[in-house]
Amino acid sequence: MLIKKSNKLIVIGGPTASGKTQLAIELAKYYKTEIISFDSRQFYKEMSIGTAKPTNAQLNEVKHHFIGHISIHDEYNAGQFENEAIERMDQLFEKYEYVIATGGSGMYLDALLYGLDELPKVKEGVRDKLMQIHREEGLETLRIMLKKSDPEHYNNVDLNNPHRIIRALEIILSTGSTYSELRKGKRKSRNFDPFLFGVDLERDFLYTCINNRVQQMMKAGLLQEVTSLYDNKNLNALQTVGYKELFDHLDGKTDLESAVKLIQQNTRRFAKRQITWFRRYDEMEWLKPMEAFKRISTL
Repeated sequence: MLIKKSNKLIVIGGPTASGKTQLAIELAKYYKTEIISFDSRQFYKEMSIGTAKPTNAQLNEVKHHFIGHISIHDEYNAGQFENEAIERMDQLFEKYEYVIATGGSGMYLDALLYGLDELPKVKEGVRDKLMQIHREEGLETLRIMLKKSDPEHYNNVDLNNPHRIIRALEIILSTGSTYSELRKGKRKSRNFDPFLFGVDLERDFLYTCINNRVQQMMKAGLLQEVTSLYDNKNLNALQTVGYKELFDHLDGKTDLESAVKLIQQNTRRFAKRQITWFRRYDEMEWLKPMEAFKRISTL
């Protein structure tokens, strides 16, 4: 009787601009397999330059899943991703012993590895109250509320995304429990063995990479991409770094040079929160870029 080898999910995590995409592609070619993306910003087909999606050439090298598969007009969350990604991986593990997963969205990686708990219903009127605070007092008031009530989630969430902050606060105000506590339930069983690796860059070098990438995005047409999405600027999907700053520029609130510097600054802050999230995984092995492929290809 032929005994099937165990399914192996190789996870490549780390902050934005750390080289995860190319490493994942090289590993997928080595193992002759496909890639699952858990980068929630790259799910949207209308957002490419500002989310640093793999290029068409990279997508042609290796088949990717969950890149540009939904619209900014679609409602989509980590629970839906969990269901769809697990179903897709079941199909891939019928063909491959190894599957590669990469991205920078920690909550979506949690969904992939462990599953997410069903969150309780929100009390009537809570969301409306928080939306009113956002309109009248601004995002900073909501950030302060979250920091006070759930500092753990505050340190991990995208602080430039009001939708994410409001979502956490409405759960907290409705239940009296922190959002973090409610996300730490029983882990679901999976049909694969996960191997977690993080790309480890020196902080100063990472920040230089981020600053350079933003400049490259601008040269590639980020302002034109954001301008084309201006009429949809209030959609949740667009409440993210790289887009919000340029919407403010288009609204006359900042000049272009200042907007670009803000994108760089907010991306550096975003990267810092990503590192904090990924450091939570005790089983994640952190590797320098030069040693990563050699180490991971020995599994």
